[in-house]
Amino acid sequence: MEQVPSVGRVVQITVTDGYDLKGSKGDTPVTIIRTEFNQVVLGDSAKTTVSPDGTAKYNFTSSFEFSPEGGITLDDIAHKPVFLTMTEVLPKEKKQKDEKTLVLGQSVVDLLPLLEGETSFEVMVPLHLVQGSPLETPRPGFKQCSLQVKVFVAEPLLSTAQATGSNLLKVTLEAAYSVPESFNPLGPPQNYMVGLQVPALGEKDSPILFKNGTLKLGGEREPVPRPKKWPIANILAPGANNIPDAFIVGGPYEEEEGELNHPEDREFRSQAEYIKKRIVWDLESRCYLDPHAVSSFQKRIADCRLWPVEITRVPLINVPKGKAGKSDKNEDESLLSFHGVAYINMVPLLYPGVRRIRGAFHVYPYLDTTVYEKTKCLFSLFRDTGHHLIQNNKTGAVNSPVPKSVVSKTLKEDKAVKEKDTDGKLKPGDVQVSSVKSQSSDTPVEGEPPLSHNPEGQQYLEAGTYIVLEIQLDKALVPRRLPEELAGRVKEMIPPRPPLTRRTGGAQKAVSDYHTQIKNISRAILDEYHKMFGKQVAKLGNEIDSETLEEQKCQLSYELNCSGKYFAFKEQLKHAVVKIVREKYLKTTSFESQEELQAFISELYVFLVDQMHVALNQTMPDEVPGSAAAVPTSSEQLRLFAFEAEVSEDFDAAAVYYEERLVHEPQNLEHWLDYGAFCLLTEDNIKAQECFRKALSLNESHIHSLLLCGVLAVLMENYEQAEIFFEDATCLDPTNVVAWTLLGLYYEIQNNDIRMEMAFHEASKQLQAQMFQAQVMKQKSTGTIEDTEEGRKTEPNFGTWGTTKDASVTVLKVEAPQGSGAVFSTVDKVLEDSPKLQSESQEPILTTQYQDSSIGPKLSTMAFKEIPAKKEASKCQDPSPFPHPTPHYGISQTPVTIFMETVRFLMKVNAVQYVHRVLAHELLCPQGGPSCEYYLVLAQTHLLKKDFAQAEKYLQEAAQMDYLNPNVWGLRGHLCFLSGNHAEAKACYERTVSFVVDASEMHFIFLRLGIIYLEEKEYEKAKKTYLQACKRSPSCLTWLGLGIACYRLDELTEAEDALSEANALNNHNAEVWAYLALVCLKAGRQLEAEQAYKYTVKLKLKDEALLEEIRMVQEMVGFGDPSF
Repeated sequence: MEQVPSVGRVVQITVTDGYDLKGSKGDTPVTIIRTEFNQVVLGDSAKTTVSPDGTAKYNFTSSFEFSPEGGITLDDIAHKPVFLTMTEVLPKEKKQKDEKTLVLGQSVVDLLPLLEGETSFEVMVPLHLVQGSPLETPRPGFKQCSLQVKVFVAEPLLSTAQATGSNLLKVTLEAAYSVPESFNPLGPPQNYMVGLQVPALGEKDSPILFKNGTLKLGGEREPVPRPKKWPIANILAPGANNIPDAFIVGGPYEEEEGELNHPEDREFRSQAEYIKKRIVWDLESRCYLDPHAVSSFQKRIADCRLWPVEITRVPLINVPKGKAGKSDKNEDESLLSFHGVAYINMVPLLYPGVRRIRGAFHVYPYLDTTVYEKTKCLFSLFRDTGHHLIQNNKTGAVNSPVPKSVVSKTLKEDKAVKEKDTDGKLKPGDVQVSSVKSQSSDTPVEGEPPLSHNPEGQQYLEAGTYIVLEIQLDKALVPRRLPEELAGRVKEMIPPRPPLTRRTGGAQKAVSDYHTQIKNISRAILDEYHKMFGKQVAKLGNEIDSETLEEQKCQLSYELNCSGKYFAFKEQLKHAVVKIVREKYLKTTSFESQEELQAFISELYVFLVDQMHVALNQTMPDEVPGSAAAVPTSSEQLRLFAFEAEVSEDFDAAAVYYEERLVHEPQNLEHWLDYGAFCLLTEDNIKAQECFRKALSLNESHIHSLLLCGVLAVLMENYEQAEIFFEDATCLDPTNVVAWTLLGLYYEIQNNDIRMEMAFHEASKQLQAQMFQAQVMKQKSTGTIEDTEEGRKTEPNFGTWGTTKDASVTVLKVEAPQGSGAVFSTVDKVLEDSPKLQSESQEPILTTQYQDSSIGPKLSTMAFKEIPAKKEASKCQDPSPFPHPTPHYGISQTPVTIFMETVRFLMKVNAVQYVHRVLAHELLCPQGGPSCEYYLVLAQTHLLKKDFAQAEKYLQEAAQMDYLNPNVWGLRGHLCFLSGNHAEAKACYERTVSFVVDASEMHFIFLRLGIIYLEEKEYEKAKKTYLQACKRSPSCLTWLGLGIACYRLDELTEAEDALSEANALNNHNAEVWAYLALVCLKAGRQLEAEQAYKYTVKLKLKDEALLEEIRMVQEMVGFGDPSF
């Protein structure tokens, strides 16, 4: 690393001018400016007379030498300002030998820009008036006095390497709330102190102390925003205590990173910050971290996670002059009282891009063993150096605390002695080892309190004391990739989509569009004519006379006008006519006269009529749709047909439906996502990846496309690409719970515990916000507020995963062997032994303890699924596993977790390979664990593998947890149906249908229940069931089932209508043609029966029993098979 030159550098502070200055004896006082830094006077300016307009030219320069090897250091420049004290020289009175002076005010110059790389800066600083100043009471028209100051250094204080690798730590202590009742503002004066240690020079620790907190009674809130103050004593002017442009602004509890940020803590914090006693500091302390210190700081956070922040109080004692003897030491240490500690979770500072944490943290009694277990820290800032701090209080000046430099010097001297015993270098954790050993022995050293008992500190717990603390870095310890970089990387990975076809315009296109509209309208009018007079025309044939035609024309015109269709046709044609006017006749402005308008309308009318005849002559008879025209299918219908094909395991037909959707709308990214999900079901990961990337190329900001591309990248072990996709999704939509959860799962695969915890924590935070917002919206819509206890039952407790009060969490990490099969068996064993895992979680493979339990089980990547062999469909039976890929188990009011949200997303897209990993996290999640939905998902995954025994086991568990959940009975019906137990399946389906609340997917329940009714010859029930299915989601299979039921009931007309609908939706279904043949045979229609039978044979009907039935009917009626 680049070394800093050992030669000192001079920092010059120049006071150039003063403005709006006033004196006590007139408007032209004689003033002096004194410059101080680090409690050292740098110099006094010459006496300068203020002009009548209030200005003064000082041009006074003072300086100090910065030396990195001693003296004034970078840390001093970071947290100590330059004080400029203005003194008025009073005129001499008679017989007065010495001049009298009067301090008017004090200004503060912050040197922080020098640490930001600047070599010079100029600032206008206000002159804060001291107490008792004659100018303290403002006069009318009084303007605040100010000084113009320039700061200059010949070369930067930081080298390039230092500027890049160093950092600036700011710690703001706001207040301690709900302090013990024994704290009395009217009692003996006390110095309330808070301290912590941070690495400052390499691996050595430097203390940060906050002293002289103000004890206040309750009754009002602390105002926000309020200024932050310098942690420096002996500042003359009260206003000079405030750090320029630094304020405490507060914020919502839910956005904090501390412990008391949950909804149930809101009431307690509101009372504590309004009613109860508090100690207020409002101090900000800064600490410069050199590159070595930054590295040590980062490593310490990763190793220890929790940071101890101590709190205590020490009485302020006036002592007589004289040096205290040796015997005073034990007395000094006994003066430390109410020694407590707060544990600050510093891990968020290792999250990418995070520079600030702020929150409320509980105060616990300081006990060495507990502190060491949680923080690995053996050194107590107050106890091990307490006598120095107490001696500093015996100064006779009650409100004059010792500055930080004095304490630092004392600590350095104390550490220097220990460095001799540790080969000259102090290591973290080695400080005060001997002291701790003596304290942990059976017989405590004289004067030391027993370590296992801290009755005064226990009062913090009883009172619920907490401190509000903010820790901020100038630069994030872990930089975060910019959204622009992520978007660029995504563009590199996803090839650009082909440009859209340019839309043609001009006169020719306008005329062509007019022809198209004429044809459409003419067809609509013909449809109306056939609807009104079709039977009459069929009866009369060619014998219709002109009078009848004229009468029909009048009736048709009347009907079109009365129904409004005439005006609808006009509106339909208007746009095409406007395009002709603009593109062919180039008329885009208003006409100058009425005559010109009439002439143009006449010309346009002739042209439109001619073109209308051209269009009508181009319309061929076969283009006019007849009664046998194919029914156009919508995108949603095609998707339903594809789902039905998946259920019946006819994957080729399903692929055809998905591809047909893409042909109709190739620019619809939802179609590409659906096709990709189908490819995941068939384990065609390469094609699925192509589909998801195609969808992403259509919209690079589509969150689901990014997430699915990331999931495929993980499954194909392209981990670098997966991170880009997941990170880009969280940047584009920071509130997306699934995106953060999937990012955490990715970091789990990479064994990056810190970032995994960050992602899970953010997901929980966003889910909590969404749940709260949903509850507020519900209350607004209903106008009522839920009962508190009911809300506790239904509203999940998220926050930082619920571990806010000294909680420790067991983290399970399972290292699986190589190979996907071994991985799956490991994960499956973990999930199947879930009760054992919960009961024996005290003996995991690897355990860690930490404050924020955002880490679940660590399971290796896995890939599984065995696509069953395709079976031949028969009688609209669909022997598939669970039918629909989008279950929503939302019947029971169970808490929602980030993992179940992610499971729903993954199940929707058939990413079953990922589901078991997420379920393992759900199992150990504090808000999760085995639930009805958890067991339902497990049962569904085992149905997909045809593992009926395991599916039955999990369904039994789900039924025990929520017996009235229709999804439980629906899925149990599918299990019985697939295993061949149709009697039990029938009972389950009937129970599901009888529920007031529908199951998540009723379509296939109706289909399979109808099949069972047909098998048991309960045709009336089958008819009713299929009618319900046709009303909800009509498809070829629903109409086919209805047609079969009607045929068996000898309702041939209704059967033919239903089978015709089925045939219109899918004319390649051999079973539909077979039943149409039967209907036509019984109706005596030979030609139609033979045609239907021909297509039945052509499409290769597999049901031999149905074929035999057709042949029997043919023999009975004597026709139907033209081959004989």
